[in-house]
Amino acid sequence: MRYHPFTLPFSIGLGFIVLYIVVMWTIWIIRLSRREQKIVWKRLFSLRTVSAIWESIREGLLHRNIFKRNILLGYMHMNLAFGWFMLIVLGNLEARLYPHGVINPPYYPIFFEFFRHDLTPLHEYEEIFTFLMDFFLLMVISGVSLAFFKRFRSRTLGMKRTTRHILIDRIAITALWFIFPLRLFAESVTAGLYNTGHFFTNFLGQWVIYNLPLDYLYYPAWWAYSIALGVFFITMPFSRYMHIPAEILLIFLRKYGVKEKDTHSTFTKLELSACSRCGICIDACQLSTSLNISDTQPAYFIRDLRYSQPSERLRETCMMCMRCLEACPVGIEITRIRENERKEYPLFTSSSYSYINGYKYPKAKVAFFAGCMGHLTPSVIKSTLALFDAAGVDYTFIDKNGSICCGRPLQMNGQADAAKQLIAKNNHLIVESGAEVLVTSCPICAREFASSYHLTIPVLHHSQYLLQLTKQNRLRFNQSGLKVTYHDPCELSRGLNITREPRELLQNAAILSNGSKEIESKSLCCGGSLGITNISMTDRYKIANNTLDEIVTESSSYLVTACPMCRKTFTNAQEKIKVLDIAEILEKNLNFAPEKASDKVQTQAKHQAVTT
Repeated sequence: MRYHPFTLPFSIGLGFIVLYIVVMWTIWIIRLSRREQKIVWKRLFSLRTVSAIWESIREGLLHRNIFKRNILLGYMHMNLAFGWFMLIVLGNLEARLYPHGVINPPYYPIFFEFFRHDLTPLHEYEEIFTFLMDFFLLMVISGVSLAFFKRFRSRTLGMKRTTRHILIDRIAITALWFIFPLRLFAESVTAGLYNTGHFFTNFLGQWVIYNLPLDYLYYPAWWAYSIALGVFFITMPFSRYMHIPAEILLIFLRKYGVKEKDTHSTFTKLELSACSRCGICIDACQLSTSLNISDTQPAYFIRDLRYSQPSERLRETCMMCMRCLEACPVGIEITRIRENERKEYPLFTSSSYSYINGYKYPKAKVAFFAGCMGHLTPSVIKSTLALFDAAGVDYTFIDKNGSICCGRPLQMNGQADAAKQLIAKNNHLIVESGAEVLVTSCPICAREFASSYHLTIPVLHHSQYLLQLTKQNRLRFNQSGLKVTYHDPCELSRGLNITREPRELLQNAAILSNGSKEIESKSLCCGGSLGITNISMTDRYKIANNTLDEIVTESSSYLVTACPMCRKTFTNAQEKIKVLDIAEILEKNLNFAPEKASDKVQTQAKHQAVTT
């Protein structure tokens, strides 16, 4: 026998999902821009394809990124994906090796034990196949058990919160959870009747359920298994499980160089479908851990954007600190997608910045840009310039009298047109200064200059530039012996991957606490983020205090950061520890080089000659 009507639900579901995936992949690819399509074709037959295949195996089947977060959580995801994959592969091999000499229909390997009760024609392979099929089925069943357990005891698997599902997700996940227990039951019933299994199914069929009326359960068990498969396949494209085929295409396109643009595109739709709504982003978000806001994270924002339009609250309630971006196991460009969505709701017109007039500055080798937050924390500017003077730096303070925003806060809030006006103006000022390097004490400005300005000169955060001066022996410091905690600002650590330089620089004047060495790219936001406008100062200070509780040790004398906004937020939020910028603590411990005094006087005279 090679056919039975019970295979119809599975066959219909399989045919539907295969057709849907082929159509959607085709649409996503042909709707890429002409330039992106050329890039894909050009790089298709290169090592990038090999790399994409390896990443698909590593992340799609083995879930390495989730393993790094929590071993038990990774084990659960791996068992479901890799175990199911191996059952399909082994089933097809087993059906292929069975000596019947014809091409098998797709359902045949899946229900092989229903059609073949005598496995002796497999000869020496019979023992291997029956053992491996039982082993991988046990592996998947353990994954399903952990997934079910996680819905009620998620903390055991390292998650404080799990994602709340919509109706279609609930139907799909229920079908998925039933597939493997039903397969186990159908194969155990068959093993109980015909001895077709191995250690797992034979044990269940011949020792555990042998008293049940197996003859009567035989057909209903296989029907139920087939129906569960069919329901899952039919609901899959409309549920969170569309991430399975979407993630594979996403990995390949990303390897070829396709990425998120300045506006929503076909690639955005692919990324939205590739989100598994695993909920890892919820725990990573400080709005969740500090303010108990756990319904605006990417799992929900992306879900609503995929199906319709996210609410204003979903769109705006985000600090854009990128902790979710760091945590996402799929690597979806969440922050960029949210910025693009915010662009649909502009607050500024094309003439909003027409009041900006031109300035002229003395030419110098170094252009220093303080930025808006720098001007709100003048002590940071004062210390930074004092260090420049001590090192005899030839600099011009380009926004000393005419403070102009770098455009980053506008970018974070989706005000692209307004940001373009500021960028064009600042670009002109920087070029006119004739500087060979641009230095800023604000990480927000540094990231914006690096990503949006397309300058031909290097852009350095002041911690990087001061470290260069120290290594050139143009700055020397006294080691204070003070124990300090260093806080990584989000835009500096996750935005620019600058974590080593501030620590190396700071160690010239102080001793870093252990916590300072561990946070780095997993740094916590200070709460002062300009990316969110709908939380109160009280809430911001609560986030700041929670961050301090997490990173400051009792032995620390100071909290040192490298962002004027973080310095201001931490200072205003509490009084238990004094907060300084890295430039301030260095200035306090500066060991002046007398030979630089003449240079210092000349430089001071030069930057004071700013004219308008």
